[in-house]
Amino acid sequence: MAAADREDPREHGGPVFVMRRAYDGSPDHRTAASHAYAVLAYHVGGAALVEQRGQWTLGAGDMLLIPAGEPHRLIMAEGSDLWGVGFCVACLLAEAGGSALLGPFERVRGGASAVVHIPAERQGFIEVLLRELQGASERSDEAGQRVQRSLLTLLLDEVARAFVPDQVVTGEGVVAESLRFIERRCLAPLTLTEIAAAVRRSPAYVTTALRRATGRSAVQWIVAGRMAEARRRLLHSDERIEVIAERVGYADATQFIRTFRREHGVTPAAWRTQQRRAPA
Repeated sequence: MAAADREDPREHGGPVFVMRRAYDGSPDHRTAASHAYAVLAYHVGGAALVEQRGQWTLGAGDMLLIPAGEPHRLIMAEGSDLWGVGFCVACLLAEAGGSALLGPFERVRGGASAVVHIPAERQGFIEVLLRELQGASERSDEAGQRVQRSLLTLLLDEVARAFVPDQVVTGEGVVAESLRFIERRCLAPLTLTEIAAAVRRSPAYVTTALRRATGRSAVQWIVAGRMAEARRRLLHSDERIEVIAERVGYADATQFIRTFRREHGVTPAAWRTQQRRAPA
């Protein structure tokens, strides 16, 4: 069973976060983790052994694709230097053209290789994009958000261009199908019964399968997608709370406020005020 991350690095509200890390030796944690966001892990130098539906040896120029909910863990690293980019899938899909950028992640869920090797002539450009994206992800203004989206689009396009198209895909299982359906529908009214019908299973089967594979139930995945988009709108727009509630799938603003408070410890209005007063 994968352990769901309780600390969400995107709690500041941005739909994209970027970090650079170095790893060496064997990590302390031995349990596979899964995230509520998709991740691109780009290796600049060194080597790493990662477990994600098999084991992958990563070197300079390798991009590891981790779909949201995909269990993974670092087994060993030797001077591994990598960039990590996490992004909210539901937020990306909320904008026109977002689904076209997710093809490689969908193929990984279907059984394709999780590692994409970036051609040598494109590696310098990838690093430029990552550095620029890191700077843009620290901005909370509307222009900064547009820059984030543009840079993420360029990065995902580079990955799609480097992705080997003839890899065999075995097909999605019930967990991948359910997550894909949730990602595309969670910002509208959505029930566990509807998810189960879409993947041709019972509600109990779906939520048990998701919890065993990812550490989260179907309802928790719906809430995760909605809260990520809600944070983005709270930080980057002046929309009223009632409007945001409707845009992220809640017909009742009171239910949205109650859910947000449970997940973040404060009301949406208080969270917005706190984040806008916080130093950059």
